[in-house]
Amino acid sequence: MTDSSTANLCEQLVAIEFGPLTAKVAAVLLHRGRLPLPQIVRFSGLKPRTVRAAIIVLVQHNIVWHAQSESDGGVLEFNTDDCLMRLRYGRYVWQAEQLFGKAAAEIVQLILDNGKLRPPVVIAHLSRFDRVKAPMVYSQAFHQLVEASYLKPSTILSHQSPRDKRIKYENEEKAKVSGFPTAKELRQAKEVAGARLRREEEEAEKIGMKRKAKDQPGHRSNKRKVVEEDVVDEDVYFRVNCERFNIHIRNKIIEDTAKERCNHSAALVMRAILKSTEVKQLKLTDVRSDPSSLASIAMQLSDDDDLAEGLAISSSKKPSQMAMLKDYCGILAAADNPTPAGKAASFISFNGSKVQVEFEIISGRLRRRILEAVTRERHGDEGVRIVSLLLSTGKMDEKQISKVGMMAPKDVRPLLSAMAADSIVSLQEVPKSADRNPARTFFLWYVDLQKAYTVLVGHLYKTLYNIILRRQSEQEEPLLKAVLEKRQRTDVIQDEERLLTRNERELLSQWEKKREKLTVLEMRVEESVFILRDMGRFSAEDE
Repeated sequence: MTDSSTANLCEQLVAIEFGPLTAKVAAVLLHRGRLPLPQIVRFSGLKPRTVRAAIIVLVQHNIVWHAQSESDGGVLEFNTDDCLMRLRYGRYVWQAEQLFGKAAAEIVQLILDNGKLRPPVVIAHLSRFDRVKAPMVYSQAFHQLVEASYLKPSTILSHQSPRDKRIKYENEEKAKVSGFPTAKELRQAKEVAGARLRREEEEAEKIGMKRKAKDQPGHRSNKRKVVEEDVVDEDVYFRVNCERFNIHIRNKIIEDTAKERCNHSAALVMRAILKSTEVKQLKLTDVRSDPSSLASIAMQLSDDDDLAEGLAISSSKKPSQMAMLKDYCGILAAADNPTPAGKAASFISFNGSKVQVEFEIISGRLRRRILEAVTRERHGDEGVRIVSLLLSTGKMDEKQISKVGMMAPKDVRPLLSAMAADSIVSLQEVPKSADRNPARTFFLWYVDLQKAYTVLVGHLYKTLYNIILRRQSEQEEPLLKAVLEKRQRTDVIQDEERLLTRNERELLSQWEKKREKLTVLEMRVEESVFILRDMGRFSAEDE
């Protein structure tokens, strides 16, 4: 089960994509948790045939998991993460076109529209207008997407809840321990179960490619030499690997942050550093990137990139490209401030020959910036001062906060209460005696970052839900709806200027401006969700 804001957003997304009946089935799973099919039929109030069809659609689009329960047998569970990824599908198609061309974008679009498909079905559908050249073009694009892990095979394991498998493997490891397990043994069981789960996922994703023999003529004899090559398995169903596309979103955010922090040239260097190891970046949970040399980074810079624009060069002679690259790496690594504060403000670690991007440090800084922005909006600069003080110092009581933060005691207490109501700060009770008498108890304030980020994500999901509702309500206005329906006519599409009146064109122009503003707002809110949730999995991998 999920919180109400996330459940409402998922239900709305399902309703937009698959209709109200499928949304009703999804709402039952969202608000009541995992259920067997008979109970879903009972709670939804729909016919069993309709429920089965809705479940098939949701399973096809990777929104519902299968699971086995000892009491209920086969049960179904809603996959919230994959449902929320639908907010980024448009960006995934755009990224595929930027990376591999239009053919790859059409393949990704078709698979996103259908959930999962086999390669022959995809190629046959996209090549229906050109049976000669198009199949080869789409086959090559499909092979590139699979080889670069932008498409991954859909197996039986991908339809089962990973949480259930993790619990099962942990119980198997705990059963091997004789007697009462210690904390160390429990931690080892958890690590072994996680490693086993990752190993199964990696093995399952290897079935998408297979070895195929290819004959080549020999050089010195008439015999033919057999060479093996990797080809896409046509019997495997493929789905879009959202995490692979999310890596590009993360890298773009880091690049924009470097540009905001330093200048445009520093952003170019940051992009080159990220691109040098982009092929090996497969998981968002990586703490840092693989080491990259300055030579490989320099190869990612184009001839048009002028790094001298962002540096104050004292001499008349322009330094070499490699020298300027080293200077920028030193700036991004905060080499001039070898303190904990300097390390917390860095983008990379640079030891003179190898460069690594510190994903964990950057994401922590971005998440804290969002927390401070929300605190400033709701509680002013005094609230940000308290949050910064607690994050840098640790747990403090009310008198210490007032003294160190140089604030009046009468202002601190109501401010702390209001911030605690928003889950920005939390309270820790330390009793002096066993009876836990409030008069003999220390009350210490601190910032529980995981709790604060979780609450913020819930508020952002509520905002996204309201944006979608606002767009739908604006579009359902009777006058605008009639004009939109009129514009869909074939004769109007061919000649809008003549067949639409001036008032109708003005109404459409106003609607397009409103829709653009709502779309930009949705993208900004979704980017904040990405920073708080997807880039914050370093400390929340066991959710």
